[in-house]
Amino acid sequence: MIAATRGRLLDQVMPRMIICVFAALITTAANSALAGPESNATNFEEITVTSQRRGQPTLSHAGNVAALAEATLSDVAHQHVHEIMTRVAGVWVSRGSGQEHLTAIRSPVLTGAGSCGSFLFLEDGIPIRPSGFCNVNQWFELLTEQARHIEVIRGPGNALYGSNALHGIVNVLMPAPNGTTATDISVQAGSNKFSRLRAQLLTDSTPFAGSLLYTNDGGFRDNSGYRQGKLYLRTLWEFGESTFTAGFSATSLRQNTAGFIVGPEAYKDPAINRSNPNPEAFRNADSHRLYGVWKKTIAGFGIDLRPYARRSNMQFLQHFLPGQPLEENGHISAGMLSSFTLERGKQTWIAGVDIEWSDIFLRQTQTGLTEGSDFLHETRPEGKHYDYEVLSHSFAPWLQADIKISGKLTLSAGIRLEYMRYDYSNNMLSGNTRDDGSNCELGGCLYSRPESRSDTFTNVAPKLAINYRLNSSTAIFASLSRGFRAPQATELYRLQSGQQVADLNSERLDSFEMGWRMIRERLRSEMSVYFMRKRGSVLRDSEGFSINRGRSTHEGIETSLDWQITDSLQLNIDASYARHQYDFNLVAARGEAFTSGNDIDTAPRWLASAELLLESGDDASIALQWTTIGRYFLDAENRFSYPGHDLVNLRARIELSAGFSVTARLNNAFNESIADRADYAFGNYRYIPGRGRELFVELRYSQ
Repeated sequence: MIAATRGRLLDQVMPRMIICVFAALITTAANSALAGPESNATNFEEITVTSQRRGQPTLSHAGNVAALAEATLSDVAHQHVHEIMTRVAGVWVSRGSGQEHLTAIRSPVLTGAGSCGSFLFLEDGIPIRPSGFCNVNQWFELLTEQARHIEVIRGPGNALYGSNALHGIVNVLMPAPNGTTATDISVQAGSNKFSRLRAQLLTDSTPFAGSLLYTNDGGFRDNSGYRQGKLYLRTLWEFGESTFTAGFSATSLRQNTAGFIVGPEAYKDPAINRSNPNPEAFRNADSHRLYGVWKKTIAGFGIDLRPYARRSNMQFLQHFLPGQPLEENGHISAGMLSSFTLERGKQTWIAGVDIEWSDIFLRQTQTGLTEGSDFLHETRPEGKHYDYEVLSHSFAPWLQADIKISGKLTLSAGIRLEYMRYDYSNNMLSGNTRDDGSNCELGGCLYSRPESRSDTFTNVAPKLAINYRLNSSTAIFASLSRGFRAPQATELYRLQSGQQVADLNSERLDSFEMGWRMIRERLRSEMSVYFMRKRGSVLRDSEGFSINRGRSTHEGIETSLDWQITDSLQLNIDASYARHQYDFNLVAARGEAFTSGNDIDTAPRWLASAELLLESGDDASIALQWTTIGRYFLDAENRFSYPGHDLVNLRARIELSAGFSVTARLNNAFNESIADRADYAFGNYRYIPGRGRELFVELRYSQ
């Protein structure tokens, strides 16, 4: 037994030791290769804005942060957000059909009950959706293809961010007027009838920025194309010592969705990996956001007010459910983020109040009888299943302080109090009956509608962190923080199996992190180690009831390296090793058995990406990228698994003349057969097959 225990410990510890040693060696080598000792090195001032809603030196940030710069976003010119997020350690955006996806940030890919709302998505620091109205496909409402910068904070946020900032924060920063006139237009065409137009305009005559994107993709699987449009407008006014920025963004998606293919290693079978078992499936989604940012500074006192209004609307066929009901959902919301900054000597105090109001609706309707067994036919009736509205209100005061204990040591402390109220109105018959009030046989109807009611949730989230500057280019940090996630409206009011009240509490995650960061002109490196415990995750028990019984642990190490080896050669590495494990025992819905210590399903331990970029001045460049995803389990009992995969991508750019360039991108260069998503459910392996080799060519004009 002692030997077995020792063996298990070695299995857990050795991989982490290996990656730590590897990261330390390569960073030391890169540091030594630079010009001499630290005192002679040229340091590079990198700025991050997410941690304080304003510019702050990244070396002063007490926590991890990853940044995707404008040049990277422009060069990669991703068609799907999965392609760009491989460049962030500890992040995996699992690609679905069309623009669909599932996200993992210091987490497994979260699916099923309780999966939605664990990540906070921001546009210029403003949440793109109400706290209680999440969407697992939220990325496609962000204008990542037109962004000038994307920042990612892994793990819980600080006092500035509340509900949903559980496993991570993504802040998409949009183009801003910069006092110059610039035009950027590109057209792109590629495999599977792909075409895209991108345009951006900045003016100096008026402080205006605008960008437009239109994409048409034929889809690499049968009946799986999509059309997508995105628009962004921004302008700036200056009034003495104050500025006001107004921004507007809009997105539209019309997608034919392809469902799972079924069978062991079906993704490797060329006869079926391009097939679509659900040609009837579709998703239509629109979003609109209008916001302002007013800033003023008076004698060291800063004011930042951000009013906003938002709207979204979506319809999609739930092709993955028996009966294939149609879901329609949407919201109208408005709010204000406020922050007030006072700097006095070695102390910086930031306080604020965030308020939000939203009107949310959801309808689910099934046309036609459910096919399959008598049980499915009887318990999933045709007609209307849900029709409800939720008025939500939230109020959150918060306070954060950064205190310089010495010239090198900074202490950061913050706390956030958040109150949320839901007023739910059921617009049809309550209970788990058919929409005409008749009962279902064989145990009753699956879908259950609670009586109209109100629910309130109050959460407190503290954070304590330190940052120590070893020298002008290097810092170490540590943080202890809590993130929370209030129950989503769908978890409270979209019930099943006769449950009439979902007595749910907020999900909480406690995190401890230590890290090291170095930023120089030719080298940027960061390494962090974390341990997190999550409590109160929502799942369905053996009766199909939504309960707060899920617990899990998450621990890992992440490292990133951006090294300008020579003037023309650059190496970028992002890698992580993590264990995401269940911390409870339960037999849940459909007999799924959760066992403490098992890996959470769809949680690869290894994620890595390496890119080598060779540039010949401004005339030409070529990039070679390798990405890898490790093996992961497909079920809670760890009986079935996906072996993982490796991909190689190529990119080359040539300047044709002044202002004109052409870029060729070859994705999956070796035409590997992979699964973008693997699953095991209802007694079958299920896969969303990955795309094979694809070539895209872009012609671009910049001035």
